[in-house]
Amino acid sequence: MFIGVAIVMFMSCSHADGSHMSVREAQEVVVQADSLWHNGQMYGADEGDSATLAQAYETLKDHPVFSTLVLGTSSRGTYSHACYHYGKLLRAKDDPVAAMQAFIDATHSHTRDYHILGRVYSNIGDICHLAEEYQLSYDMFEKSAEMFLHNGDTLNYYYGLNNMAYELAEQGKEDETLFLVRTIINQCADQNVSSKIIETKARLFLKCERYDSTLHYSRILYANDTNDMAAALLIAQAYSYLSIKDSATKYANIVLSRTNELYEANNALYILTNDDETKDKDGIRETAADRSDTQKLIEIRQGKLSQAVQLLEQDLNRKPDWRWLYAILITLILIGIGSSIYIRTKHKRHQLLSQRIEDLENKNKEKQLQLQTQIEDRIRLIATSPNIAKTLNWNNFEQMCLLVDQNFNMLASKLRNKHVLNETEIRLCILVFIGLNRAQISLTLPYARSSIGKLKDHTAKQLGTTGKNLQHFLFNMATEK
Repeated sequence: MFIGVAIVMFMSCSHADGSHMSVREAQEVVVQADSLWHNGQMYGADEGDSATLAQAYETLKDHPVFSTLVLGTSSRGTYSHACYHYGKLLRAKDDPVAAMQAFIDATHSHTRDYHILGRVYSNIGDICHLAEEYQLSYDMFEKSAEMFLHNGDTLNYYYGLNNMAYELAEQGKEDETLFLVRTIINQCADQNVSSKIIETKARLFLKCERYDSTLHYSRILYANDTNDMAAALLIAQAYSYLSIKDSATKYANIVLSRTNELYEANNALYILTNDDETKDKDGIRETAADRSDTQKLIEIRQGKLSQAVQLLEQDLNRKPDWRWLYAILITLILIGIGSSIYIRTKHKRHQLLSQRIEDLENKNKEKQLQLQTQIEDRIRLIATSPNIAKTLNWNNFEQMCLLVDQNFNMLASKLRNKHVLNETEIRLCILVFIGLNRAQISLTLPYARSSIGKLKDHTAKQLGTTGKNLQHFLFNMATEK
């Protein structure tokens, strides 16, 4: 009786003022926005009215719990979707502060739609990136990747990992970036993801002042798509740092003539101001003036982006909001009504859950056994090789580590990431892992045979085990997830 009265009162309030949108109307707007989104369009930009979407967002924001009680939940008519669509529209209209608030609201919507949450966190990461808050951007892209993985969307998960790698590249963190890149390459063969990885590498090497490598990767991108102005700008910047001014100005002019992005135009104008030797003083002054105008626009945008990031930081550090108690009280009422149904079905659901857990455990055990068998087969193949040093690319430490990673479940990277072993100790671990005896290790390492035991014991101690148990320890490390 109480719930029925509450619902009637709520519906009456929704229609008391004709200027306000009802919850049902708001959900219908979100359904339309979802439909346009799946067709590659945006509500409020391609079709529909932006004011209508804003009103739908505000309506669902004011009554998120009651909208669920009255209309039930659906994959498309939810508050989190309204937040996402409205946030995207606000970004398109260059209002990152309001967009950030909409995306933050989506993260507090208690939705279980992990796909939409993945996209929400990705947009938050984009805003942080534009504000040059690269570590915060990395954190948001990590959340985005986790949401996509929780949803079973492996493709978007790998895009998320690449976004994380790109933010590491912006910070010049070479080892961390390349580790993530190798992880993606080993697990994902999608061509579009591979293209994004190339862009990440090009950006990383520019930050690390390895300009020949930047040119190599950015040329691949530009050859695949001559409309890729990000790639063209990387080429121009690399040539500029290498003091190859004619090539730098050539690509800078291409970027300036085609881009609509302020940051790309600003960087292109910087190169033309400093490297264009074909212009006289007046021409250089004109270019410098254009860059000054562009920088003023960027300063305005950066101010907005900084405010958006401040909103996010305040939210991350916010105190608990006790309004959730009201939602719990309503939930308890609903639980009371449905308790009799729950009691009848509890046993059956428990059995189903137990069966699912058992099936999952069996599948995990089967996968673990398959991995162990695969690794054992590869160990035997290498151990019986007539030229182990050649098989392992022994003379090139990085290539050897890459080969070991590819064949033994990232074992070399796992050892390196412990940050307790030097190169010789890592090489010893690889030889012990594949089962070589002391004489064989002494010839391959090379290292005095009489010192192999001492080196082995020292290395094992660094890893928290013993020389006698080292091979078993390494095998467990290789087969763990």
